[in-house]
Amino acid sequence: MPGGLIHGPLGPNTAHLCVDMQTLFAERTDWHLPWLERVLPEVERLARARVDRTVFTRFVPPEKPEDMPGTWRRYYERWQSMTRSALDAGMIDLVPALAALMPPAVVVDKSRYSAFAEPHTHRLLQERGVDTLVISGAETDVCVLATVLGAVDLGYRVVVAGNAMCSVSDATHDALLTLYHTRFGQQIEVAEVDTILAAWT
Repeated sequence: MPGGLIHGPLGPNTAHLCVDMQTLFAERTDWHLPWLERVLPEVERLARARVDRTVFTRFVPPEKPEDMPGTWRRYYERWQSMTRSALDAGMIDLVPALAALMPPAVVVDKSRYSAFAEPHTHRLLQERGVDTLVISGAETDVCVLATVLGAVDLGYRVVVAGNAMCSVSDATHDALLTLYHTRFGQQIEVAEVDTILAAWT
């Protein structure tokens, strides 16, 4: 994994922010992520190791397209099958292996790609004294990407758990890990779960 933890060990003010590891993406829906099952053991290992420092996010679609503004409305007109009116309520839940970790892990809901599009995410982390985020989850090139850049903008030290995230596209997953290393090397570190856990004191 290129880069590694170039800024040293992870201290007590680190949290694990796990993005959208939900039944919605694990099951055979129109948003199914075939990789999710493959990376889930690494995500779970990371979460269990620091369960009291883990925050899960859930991507919550609107009840119907017209509940969303602007281009989001058009987006959900395209993905009408993924609105809450068309889905079983349980599809929004975390996958069972991760849902079992709450509490002490906590969950925050969001309606946009970035976890930081919802002000309560940053507020929760600040109340817990967090200055460093280990980010895992789905998808590498959509919600994880938006969350990573949102965390950078807010000044967090950002560590991407490269083998604990997934996408429908190998090409864009790999391209983003390269982008973080080559263009954001001072603000985004990429490391594997083994390296992260060994360095998290």
